[in-house]
Amino acid sequence: MTPTPSGLSARLWADNADLAAACLAHPFVTGISDGTLPRERFAGYVAQDAFFLEAFARAYALAVAHSRDRASLEAFADLLAGVREELRLHDSYAARWGIDLAAVEPVAATLAYTDFLLAAASLGDVGLTCAAMTPCMRLYAYLGQALSGRSEETYGEWVTAYAAPEFDGLAATLERLLDRHATDTPAVRRAYRRAMQLELAFFEGACGDGGR
Repeated sequence: MTPTPSGLSARLWADNADLAAACLAHPFVTGISDGTLPRERFAGYVAQDAFFLEAFARAYALAVAHSRDRASLEAFADLLAGVREELRLHDSYAARWGIDLAAVEPVAATLAYTDFLLAAASLGDVGLTCAAMTPCMRLYAYLGQALSGRSEETYGEWVTAYAAPEFDGLAATLERLLDRHATDTPAVRRAYRRAMQLELAFFEGACGDGGR
């Protein structure tokens, strides 16, 4: 599923298609697809991603606090619940592979992304918060759907989680919030593209180049 063609979220996604394509072609993602990604690289990614998702959840909580209408408040609360499900998936990986998520030390790229998200959400501008958070959700739905049906079993659980209609629905919910609360300003465009750049940097770090 893609954003509503007439909405701001669709324009921003289309304008950042170069970064989405770079993420899909990245060795980390192709390694998930063909099963050649070393287990230790994936384990390191899971640990960093769990740290990231905790910050993502806090950004949603700030959006709940800053919401000015009940519909937005409830939508952000539902999105926060979705992050809890992602964290449970990471907990299951950690339990199987002996990863101590409580001892994770975030690397530079992870901190750059979490600092960016929390700074945006702390400003209280719900539209800008949506612009900073939407790329993560839409990108992962895009990657999951692109890899679905052609990925090896090794990382099939990861692909299935992000290819699921339920995850796509969460991404679409955030896009609707973006369309409702944000306007097409340079600040919104910068926030969206910066988030996409930070996603690519995260994959680069997962391959040993410095973190998410």
